[in-house]
Amino acid sequence: MAKSGKVIGGRRPAKLLASLREAKDIVVRARADGWTVVMANGCFDLIHVGHIRYLEAAKKEGDLLLVAVNADESVRKLKGPGRPVMPDYERAEIISALRCVDYVLIFNEDTVQTLLETLHPDVHAKGTDYTEESVPERDTVLGYGGKIAIVGDPKNHSTQSYLSRIRSPHTP
Repeated sequence: MAKSGKVIGGRRPAKLLASLREAKDIVVRARADGWTVVMANGCFDLIHVGHIRYLEAAKKEGDLLLVAVNADESVRKLKGPGRPVMPDYERAEIISALRCVDYVLIFNEDTVQTLLETLHPDVHAKGTDYTEESVPERDTVLGYGGKIAIVGDPKNHSTQSYLSRIRSPHTP
């Protein structure tokens, strides 16, 4: 699950959760207050406008936005050699600095299946590279009574395309 008590620059950012247990406690308290909990997830390797639009749109789906950030090992499995560009705790700190994000949790699995099974967010927000039918965790979310929301702008931004442009000095 999350990296316990990760310290960044001598402190742990207030929005960066230390454990899945801490995330569960926050979700339980939010629900007790009548809030709608939204969970979004991703690698967020080099933050770009597509990420910002995705997270801002996810926040509009409810009252509290919890963002699950893939740990370094899972990013390597998903994206291949040379990734991630930034370590997980730096990616998480950047995401936690966004106004629309309430909490961030670093997770080690390849998918957010375990997080969904434990936290039962009211809304599972995914980007526009998915459809409601193609979300891998769809059955889990619908099984506990949650909702899937496809949010953000069209998927025409990617970290990989930006990395390619950076590596090729002749790309406009």
